[in-house]
Amino acid sequence: MAQVLEFRLPDLGEGLTEAEIVRWLVQVGDVVAVDQPVVEVETAKAMVEVPCPYGGVVTARFGEEGTELPVGAPLITVAVGAPASDGQSEGSGNVLVGYGTSEAPARRRRVRPGSKAPAAPSPPPASAAANGHTNTDTAGPPDGPVPVISPLVRRLARENGLNLRELTGSGPDGLILRADVEYALRASAARGRAPQPATVPPAQVAEPLRPAPAPAAAVPAGAGTRIPLKGVRGAVADKLSRSRREIPDATCWVDADATELMRARTAMNAAGGPKISLLALLARICTAALARFPELNSTVDMEAREVVRLDAVHLGFAAQTERGLVVPVVRDGHARDAQGLSAEFARLTEAARAGTLTPAELTGGTFTLNNYGVFGVDGSTPIINHPEAAMLGVGRIVPKPWVHEGELAVRQVVQLSLTFDHRVCDGGTAGGFLRYVADCVEQPAVLLRTL
Repeated sequence: MAQVLEFRLPDLGEGLTEAEIVRWLVQVGDVVAVDQPVVEVETAKAMVEVPCPYGGVVTARFGEEGTELPVGAPLITVAVGAPASDGQSEGSGNVLVGYGTSEAPARRRRVRPGSKAPAAPSPPPASAAANGHTNTDTAGPPDGPVPVISPLVRRLARENGLNLRELTGSGPDGLILRADVEYALRASAARGRAPQPATVPPAQVAEPLRPAPAPAAAVPAGAGTRIPLKGVRGAVADKLSRSRREIPDATCWVDADATELMRARTAMNAAGGPKISLLALLARICTAALARFPELNSTVDMEAREVVRLDAVHLGFAAQTERGLVVPVVRDGHARDAQGLSAEFARLTEAARAGTLTPAELTGGTFTLNNYGVFGVDGSTPIINHPEAAMLGVGRIVPKPWVHEGELAVRQVVQLSLTFDHRVCDGGTAGGFLRYVADCVEQPAVLLRTL
């Protein structure tokens, strides 16, 4: 006889606790194979296709596209064949390669052939929903997430002070539906002991079925479009806000004559072989400068009140994508030559545009290179990528009047800026770093000392 197994959103690693459903890859009734991707989700780090460890027929999906689910929340249920003789469920165990695994679900539900999940739930018994009786088989483990059909249901319960662990869900496998929460609130109100919301005074609770009122909006209703800060965009917003709160940053800048650097790049590419990108040459200059000024390749541990100088240079670079700004990281940039840096920049840029960067490729940077010149601007004072200590900004390279060898000439000029954490060094160190970078841009032969 077939059994229905529940597949939950697995641990995605890197400290991630939730993900947004971007696109379902299967429909209810589809036959899936072991380790077949069933849903595409977006975390705060990347887009990920989640494979299901069970093979069988999809009997239910939980969550619409655009819904955020916490780790451990149900994703789908799959009707599989009879269990193996040793009692173990059929599955690969490889819930999400590279992101950790999830233990097998403990709950099972038998279904008759041809049966379907109910389209609409019937009200739960009053004794179960209102009197606090808990079904340990359906309410989830005491320290684990309670299975609810959507985050809206969880919020409705929280804002009205209702403990979801005291309810018995009427959905498949004990899933708690909105009707269950509303029924429990009505039953409590009928006995004259409506739960009090945790976030509003009792005087504001007029109807226990309605969620607590949201704080007054700064913009009148209907005056604009609201765009949720979630996924990658939300993570970037959090990180930038934290950088502004914690890092006392300062910026210095200088104009440099990049004519010789552009000529050197042209000569390199004319010699044949893989093309060398301008970003790779600037990155090579950065790693040489960080070897001379290691204070800028560091981070601050405020709990220990220490500046931690890092041995390896993991070079981040800002990349604009359809999903917003991301910062892929080139590992061990100090150990790569210009050709190796060009290849890695190209690979990571393509992955960023395709939305396939892994969390490991988006974390662990120690210094960031920001080429905002691609947007046609000369200068900027960027926000440091927390918890790094510095960021080099590069403006557009354009022909400008320049005094060269005592005469006025038209040269290819670029503005360079360095935004740095003033806790790790003073202006003298920052200025020395930026001047060395400018010298290498103006005279690429200076790099020969470090090659």
